[in-house]
Amino acid sequence: MFVEKRRKYTPEISTASMADIAFLLIIFFIVITKFGTDKGIDLTLPPEGSIKEIPKNNIMSITMDDAGAVVLDGKVVILGQVQSLVKSIAESNDRLVVTVKTTRKTPYRNFIAVMDQLKEAGVRKISVLEPDR
Repeated sequence: MFVEKRRKYTPEISTASMADIAFLLIIFFIVITKFGTDKGIDLTLPPEGSIKEIPKNNIMSITMDDAGAVVLDGKVVILGQVQSLVKSIAESNDRLVVTVKTTRKTPYRNFIAVMDQLKEAGVRKISVLEPDR
């Protein structure tokens, strides 16, 4: 009687479809990936050539110097106080226009901080003036 000799098979994983699977995974991750976009500052620019006279009692001016110091209607204030000072006036005057003027060397983070505080104070009309040359 012959006993058939068993062959030893070593288990292996078929690699023929690995490239297809890898390609499908790459496509999957490309499709589901969301790329972040910077929103920036939302500004609505007036149409070209339109000029409106604004009464002076509806205008509040904020100027910032090279060091980032904030002057609110002629008074030097701390950067963190802008929101509280402007909020009370903005609540009583819904036509308030806040003008923000900086110099060319004003730190950008201070300008953004003032803009954020004006937004949190509920100011809807902000005018950014061009720095002096």
